[in-house]
Amino acid sequence: MLEERVQRLEAGDLKLEEALEVFEKGVAASRTCGQWLDQTRERVQVLTADAEGQFRLSFLDDEDDH
Repeated sequence: MLEERVQRLEAGDLKLEEALEVFEKGVAASRTCGQWLDQTRERVQVLTADAEGQFRLSFLDDEDDH
């Protein structure tokens, strides 16, 4: 979806109005994908082992702090 839009823009054969429309739709799709990733990241849990071999379940974002 995004790749197709980039390819169309890079081809350089679009009229200005068409290029602007493709660009705007690409930006909107990129934002939507970013939101989906953020929401998914909040839901993903990770099982890790500490130095003593004890397992701990934490959310993926918690791992960024360590």
